[in-house]
Amino acid sequence: MAHPDVLDEQRHLERATAALRAMAARTTAALGASQAAATQVDSEVAAFHLRRRLESLADRDDALAFGRIDQDDEQWYVGRRHVEDEAGAPLVVDWRAPVSVPFYRATVHDPLGLDRRRRFLTEGRDLLDILEEDFSDPDRALLSGGIPDPLLAELERERTGTMRDIVATIAAEQDEVIRAPIDRLLVVQGGPGTGKTAVALHRAAYLLFEHRLELLDRGVLVVGPNQLFLRYVADVLPSLGETAVRQTTVEGLRPATVRVEEGAAEPDAVGRIKGDVRLAAVLDRLVVDSIRVPDEPVAIGTAWGIVRLLPDDVAASVEDVLGRGVTHATGKDALRNQLLHRAYELHERSAEVPALKANFVAAARSDAGFARHLDRMWPTLAATTVVQRLLTNRAARRRATAGILSEDEAALLARPLPSRKADVRWWPAEVPLLDEAEARLHGVRTTYGHIIVDEAQDLSAMALRMLARRAHGGSMTVVGDLAQATRAWGQRSWDDVVALLQGAAAPARAELTVGYRTPAPILELANRLLPVAAPDVTPARSIRTTGEAPELVPTAQSELAATSARAVAEAAGERGTSAIIATTGHHDELASALDDAGVAWAPGIDGLGSVALLTPLLAKGLEFDVVVVVEPSEIVRAEPAGHRALFVSLTRPTRRLVIVHAEPLPSALGT
Repeated sequence: MAHPDVLDEQRHLERATAALRAMAARTTAALGASQAAATQVDSEVAAFHLRRRLESLADRDDALAFGRIDQDDEQWYVGRRHVEDEAGAPLVVDWRAPVSVPFYRATVHDPLGLDRRRRFLTEGRDLLDILEEDFSDPDRALLSGGIPDPLLAELERERTGTMRDIVATIAAEQDEVIRAPIDRLLVVQGGPGTGKTAVALHRAAYLLFEHRLELLDRGVLVVGPNQLFLRYVADVLPSLGETAVRQTTVEGLRPATVRVEEGAAEPDAVGRIKGDVRLAAVLDRLVVDSIRVPDEPVAIGTAWGIVRLLPDDVAASVEDVLGRGVTHATGKDALRNQLLHRAYELHERSAEVPALKANFVAAARSDAGFARHLDRMWPTLAATTVVQRLLTNRAARRRATAGILSEDEAALLARPLPSRKADVRWWPAEVPLLDEAEARLHGVRTTYGHIIVDEAQDLSAMALRMLARRAHGGSMTVVGDLAQATRAWGQRSWDDVVALLQGAAAPARAELTVGYRTPAPILELANRLLPVAAPDVTPARSIRTTGEAPELVPTAQSELAATSARAVAEAAGERGTSAIIATTGHHDELASALDDAGVAWAPGIDGLGSVALLTPLLAKGLEFDVVVVVEPSEIVRAEPAGHRALFVSLTRPTRRLVIVHAEPLPSALGT
C-alpha cells in the first residue's frame, strides 16, 4: 500500500516542472532581448550568461525533487536545482543550499531541528511511493507503505555503463566531505564502493554553487586516471547542471605540441624513476648547468664608449640571480638588468661627463654584442630541450644526476629521440618532467580555483607536483584508496601525498568506510587481501548485507578462456552490464572464446550491449553488475602490485562475482 500523500506530492512535482519551463521561457525571452544591448560587448556578455542559465534550466526527464523536509511549519522540497514560481516563492531548493543540509544529515538521535523527512521513490517523473521519517516520534519513524529505502533501491538498479549522480542518496559522511570548506587540501581515503569518486564530483558541483564567481573565473579541474574513466563519469556533473568544469588526465594537461606515445608502455623500473620526486632537482640542475660564466670580460658598446665587465663581476651577478629562486626566463631579465646597472656604474666612474642612466642603459641594451654574450651566458631554453638533454646527452645527464641518483638509476633515463622535433613522441611518464621543466623555465601559466584528483594513489610524485602547481592557493580535493595503488610509481602513504602537494591551503583528512556499491559477501572476500595488500588501510564495510556469494569456478588450463566465456555468456543474458577482468596475456584467447560463444564484447565500456574486456588497471574506478575475474593467481604474479590489482578486480561488481581459475587461488584469499 502506497503512502497516502503520493498524489498530493505528485501534483507538487508537476507544478514544479511547469514552473521550471516558465523559468526557461523567461530566460529565452531575455536572451533574445539581450541582442538589443547598448553595445556589442554588453550584448555578448549578457548572452553568454543567459545561455549558461538556459543550459542549467534544461528539462530533464525525471522528478525535480527527491525529497521533502518539514521544520517549524515550513516545508522544503529538495532537488537538483532551485525552482521558483512567478512570485519568486521556492518550489524546490537546490540540494547544495544550506537549508538542504538536514535532509542528508538528520537522524533519529539528532534530527537537526526537523519534524519530518520524506524521501521520494521515483521513476522518471512519476512518484511511486514515499519513505517518511517522523522525528517527533522515534517509535513510528517509518510511515511508508513498506517500500525499501531509496538508497537501497538505487543500489539495486542495474548499471548503464556510465556513472549516475548520487544527489538523492548522499549519506551523512559523504555530505560532510562534499561541503568541506574550499580553502584547504582535502585528502579522502575511501575503500571500494564507498562513493569517493561520486563524492568528489558532487564536491565540484557544490563548490561551484557556493563560490560561483570565483570558480567561474578560475575554473575547476577534474583529473582522472585515463580516458576510459573520464567517459564513465562524464555525465555526472552535467546531470547536476554544471558544465564549467574541465575533465582530463595528467597527460591531457600537456601543450598541444607535445605528442605522447600511445599503446606500448615503458618498463616499470623506468616509469618509477621518471616519476621520482628527485627528478625535480635533476631538472633544476640541468637548467643551471646551461648557464656559463665567460672567462673573458664582457664588452658592452655604447655611444659613450665600450664598458668591460670582469668575469668575477659577472659571476657574482649570476650567483645573486640564481639565489632568488625565480624562473629561468625571469632570471635572464634580472641578470640583464644587473649587468646593465653594473656597466653604468663603471661608465659613471670613468666618464668626465656621465650619460643619463636611462639613455646609457637603453643604448647598452640594444648592443648586439651584449645580446650575444647574454645568450651564451644564460641561454633561452624550451622545456623539450631540457628533458631531451636529460634523456639523450650522457655527459649532461651524469652532471645533473651526480649525488642525486645512482648510476644505475640514471642509466634508466637514457633513450634515443629523433632529431626532428616533429618526430618526437614522449612517454606518459615524461609529461610531468616536461611540465616541471616548463615551470622552472617560465612558471605556471594556468591555474584553477579548485582541483579534484581521483585515483590519486596511482599518480607519481612528479605528476602530483604538476597538479599542485595549478591549484590556486593550494585548494584541492584528492581522493583515492591506498589499497588500490597498482602502479609501480604510485603512493603508499597519504602523508607523502600531502608533502608533495604543499601549498597555501591547510591539509585536512577524511575517510569513507561505508561501502554502497559492493555486496557484503563480495567485499568480505576481497578484504581478505588487505593484510597483504595494504595492512594500514581500514577495511570498508558494506551496507548491502545480502547478495550472492562469489562463485568459484575451477577449470583446466586448456579450458580457461572457454569457461570464462561461458560464465560471462550466462551473465550477458541477464540485466545490466558485464565485464571480464584478466591480465593482458589472456585477452587474445578470451576475445576468441567470446566470439565463439556469440558474446558481443568490446575493450573498455564502449557499447551497453557488450561485455567489457579489461585489465585490472583499466577496471579501476568502474563498476558492473556482473564481473568475471580470470586466474587470480596470475594477476598477483603478473601485475606490479599483484595483491592490490586483484583487490581492484574483485571489487568491481555490484551484484555478482565469478572467479574462474586453473591455478590454485592465492593463499591470501583463504578459500
